[in-house]
Amino acid sequence: MLDESLLDTPEALAEADHRALLRGAAEAGARVRTAARHATEAGVHELKPDGRPRAILLAGPGAAATCVADLLGTLAGAACPVTRLAPAGVAPAAGALRWELPGWAGSVDLLIVTTPDGSEPSLSLLVEQAYRRGCTVVAVAPAGSPLADAAGAAHGLFVPMATAPYEQDEQPPVAASAPGVLWALLTPLLALLDRIALITAPPEELERVADRLDHIAERCGPAVATYSNPAKTLAAELADSLPVIWTEGTSAGPAGRRFAAALAELAGRPSLVAELPEALAAHNALLAGPLAAGADPDDFFRDRVEEAPALHARVVLLRDRPIGGLTAAPAARELALSHDTPISELEPEAGDELVTLADLIAMTDFAAVYLALASGA
Repeated sequence: MLDESLLDTPEALAEADHRALLRGAAEAGARVRTAARHATEAGVHELKPDGRPRAILLAGPGAAATCVADLLGTLAGAACPVTRLAPAGVAPAAGALRWELPGWAGSVDLLIVTTPDGSEPSLSLLVEQAYRRGCTVVAVAPAGSPLADAAGAAHGLFVPMATAPYEQDEQPPVAASAPGVLWALLTPLLALLDRIALITAPPEELERVADRLDHIAERCGPAVATYSNPAKTLAAELADSLPVIWTEGTSAGPAGRRFAAALAELAGRPSLVAELPEALAAHNALLAGPLAAGADPDDFFRDRVEEAPALHARVVLLRDRPIGGLTAAPAARELALSHDTPISELEPEAGDELVTLADLIAMTDFAAVYLALASGA
């Protein structure tokens, strides 16, 4: 059950935030600036690439690496394929995970390793294997980690992960979906891909991203009341609901998948995500079934004290600003409302692609954090 009164009590939110999730969301802009500085100090802007890589291979554990690969692949588009190397193993522990290079990887490919841990033995072995194959290696991980030593031995580029002092002694470790982790791993790679001409992310663009993240933190901070706080409002709307996340636009796709991962890891909430217009056909039967909001509106025999309310779908529509007026949003609204399913909509303020992407990610990160804290996750 969601404690909505907690959302408008900043002191109670701070007391419930044992994982420093709100602080991480609020510091996202500062984390981008620190990570950009680390990238500069590591020599990213001094690189003299011979050309674009044939392919980018990205390895790392958890939701953070998945999201980074998704974002880089979206931003790079057709210029260069970005493939995440999924780990194998018997457990998610650092010592149990295993990564392998594909057989075709060679000297014209780029291996990127991102991890908020850096102690995974198999990642160090992967770096050594890439060095023997002739792959260029770039790693973003905590300074002083075994992976940092492996990257140096392989003559690769190592960028220290931007961390906050309170994270170094965090027990248990910071969640991979935590807002600070994503921007600490992603920002140096944005600078790198800008340097090799795969995307446009010069220092001034990264500063605009940081400014937008600061702006969202002001709009969605814990001191802002729910009625004027879009992230708190969305968290309250998703209470006792199954979020059905529909995305429209290039930037909205990875933002929606990131939102689903954050809901699962931070708030312990299941969700579904799909892109428009395909989502209309994929989720039509779902909205018409027992999860529809109007499936059992009275729920007359439920014990209001002992039994939790039935889980009903709620559509969350994440959109880029439409290009040329071509949009499936009206059809999405019509489908949802025809099945008595409520719908929440988020649309970023105007800006470049990277800035609007940051807008959507920051807004949904705050919503996932508020949902986690108010539901006691």
